[in-house]
Amino acid sequence: MNMLKVGDKVPDFSGKDQDGNTINLSDYTGKKLVVFFYPKASTPGCTAEACNLRDNYKELQKQGFELLGVSADSEKRQSNFKNKYNFPFPLLADEDHRVINTFGVWGPKKFMGREYDGIHRTTFVINEESVVEKVIEKVKTKDHAAQLLA
Repeated sequence: MNMLKVGDKVPDFSGKDQDGNTINLSDYTGKKLVVFFYPKASTPGCTAEACNLRDNYKELQKQGFELLGVSADSEKRQSNFKNKYNFPFPLLADEDHRVINTFGVWGPKKFMGREYDGIHRTTFVINEESVVEKVIEKVKTKDHAAQLLA
């Protein structure tokens, strides 16, 4: 895993959101962007994390942040997830792992004694010039917005 770190310039990326719209990093030029990677839509931890961000969305926006969620789920699964919980931010369906690999968040994981490759729950705060300002590797799913606002 070769994860982007603070000070790295984020390579331009594009992907499809839950509705099939193309989203590019360049769409956020001049804005602060929070890109949060989560393993799987509609699972308990991912739901808690995304709902916490949704519940604090107005405060995050007041601080100048735009949000973008990313997982390897299909557009349909992302769409169901977004609609079920009324998320006000787009969710990228990165089935081919292009964005996931750009940020370097795919790699070996352990769960209940089993080893496998998957998405590491990681959040990146990117400044107006597309440079990584902050990386949160130990995401608190129920209190993620507080980690961003701290």
